[in-house]
Formats: sequence, structure tokens, C-alpha cells
Amino acid sequence: VQLQASGGGLVQAGGSLRLSCAASVRTFSNYGMGWFRQAPGKEREFIAAINWGDGRTVYAGSVKGRFTISRDSAKNTAYLQMNSLEPEDTAVYYCAVSRSTIVTRTGQVDYWGKGTQVTVSS
Repeated sequence: VQLQASGGGLVQAGGSLRLSCAASVRTFSNYGMGWFRQAPGKEREFIAAINWGDGRTVYAGSVKGRFTISRDSAKNTAYLQMNSLEPEDTAVYYCAVSRSTIVTRTGQVDYWGKGTQVTVSS
């Protein structure tokens, strides 16, 4: 399985970006897909997760209300809509797939995508 993340870039504080994660093969009817991020000098942290089958979502407290995860089964693609971005959101963002129905920990991840850089200027 290959995951291709895209959509990162440079944005001013308060702005928005939408990340995409395309899977190379048809997933995984009840698998979990998630987004994680890693800032310089920090551990990779969970951001948002979605169950591919029923669309259940889970968010980290730091992004709840600002970020929205969604999926398009026909396109085998998941999205992360990021609004009201803050400089603290600056990080490399990774998408991930897990056989767990909801993936919130790095230890649950079976496949990682290459990261995409998000930089938020103040």
C-alpha cells in the first residue's frame, strides 16, 4: 500500500489548507485512516482519524473545531481540511492507515505516507 500526501504549503495565521492522502489500492472497508504531524524536535502526534467504513471521526483536542477529516471512498482519498491555522500548527503532516478501526497512536499504524510540510507564518 502506498499513500501519497499532498496539499501542504505556506500560509498566514488564520488561513486554511486542505491536505489530501491518496491510497494506491482500494481500501480496507473497516480500516482506519489518520493524520499525524511532527514538528522539529518533537514527537509525532495524532491529529485526526476516520473509520473508512462508517465515517466515525476522532480529533486531538488541539485541532478540534478547526480541522475536519473526511474521505472519498470512490477516489480512495482522505482529506484534512485545516482552518484557522496557527503558527503552532507548523509541522510535517503524515497520513497513515491501520487495520485498527480508528487509529490514534503511532503504534497502531501499518502504513505511513510521505509527509507534507505545512508552515504557518505569524
